[in-house]
Amino acid sequence: MTVFHPATGLAVGSFGVGTYRLPGGRPFPAIVLADGTVIDVSGDYVDTHAIFDDWDRALDRFADLAAKGQGSDLRFEAIECLPPLAHPNLLGAGSNYRQHVAEMMTHNKFNQDQRLAGESDEAFFQRNLAEVDRRASEGMPFIWTGLHSSLAGANDDIVLPLIGENPDWELELGVVVAGSGRYLRPDETESLIAGYVIVNDLGTVDEFRRVDIKFGYDWMSKHQPSFKPFGPFIVPKQFVKRDEIRINLKVNGETMQDWPVTDMIFSPEQMLSYATERLRLLPGDLLITGSPPGNAGSHGGRWLRPGDVVESSLDYLGRQRNRVVAEDAGGRSPTFGAFKTSW
Repeated sequence: MTVFHPATGLAVGSFGVGTYRLPGGRPFPAIVLADGTVIDVSGDYVDTHAIFDDWDRALDRFADLAAKGQGSDLRFEAIECLPPLAHPNLLGAGSNYRQHVAEMMTHNKFNQDQRLAGESDEAFFQRNLAEVDRRASEGMPFIWTGLHSSLAGANDDIVLPLIGENPDWELELGVVVAGSGRYLRPDETESLIAGYVIVNDLGTVDEFRRVDIKFGYDWMSKHQPSFKPFGPFIVPKQFVKRDEIRINLKVNGETMQDWPVTDMIFSPEQMLSYATERLRLLPGDLLITGSPPGNAGSHGGRWLRPGDVVESSLDYLGRQRNRVVAEDAGGRSPTFGAFKTSW
């Protein structure tokens, strides 16, 4: 049975890789042991991007340091957790949890024209679930690209911007890449995966659709500053039993998301295979793999508000804690404002 250390949430015997800072100090790359010991590795690597460029040798070096487990007075609870990677290419999976997608297809407005006359929610849900399963066997992943300027540390504040009325959470499993390739099969892309990490993919859901452009969708507002709490560390895949991971998110102590990652429609390996057909993956790229059910809309529209506290965890990968605050825009106001929903 896996034992998780209370100091970090890491499995005993494992470690994580991240970027940290002491009060008033400069960022440095480090490994974090399960007991909270932090080992600065800036003497070997200038930052974590350099680590993932040299992943195989770095992993051997870190395993040796972790086995010795001594010579450092740094403690995890005394340092600031920065985003583990400063500027990764960001790839995001959409519509990738079976239950979540079928629920959205059943209850959201966009799909109501597919409901049969007099059809109950349960009957419609079962038809939508069958459609999801068809996509899993005959379709392909959906991946969008993001901005690393939206990344925040694991314990940073979530800053609600001036634009958007319905800020929502989506806690997800992140995958960090340590390789590249083109037209790789899913059975080949497992070798690209370096490790796993927590990412909360926030967005203002009233800012996804607009009527002043014909294709109607605009996801730019998913990338507001602080909308991607990331970390506190990347855990090498050798330490993670992925099928045992549950995604858990609480707002003010109330559980909102609690779901196994095994409900994914497309696995990380399938999504990376798809990505190699359409772009060039680089070491340090971050793939977030989609959200399970439990978003604010399924809790009666319980959107985030200033004063909330979001607590998140994934087994093997540690935890996050974020206060929700309003943006201080210094007296400035938007020029364009919210998207137009009528024309």
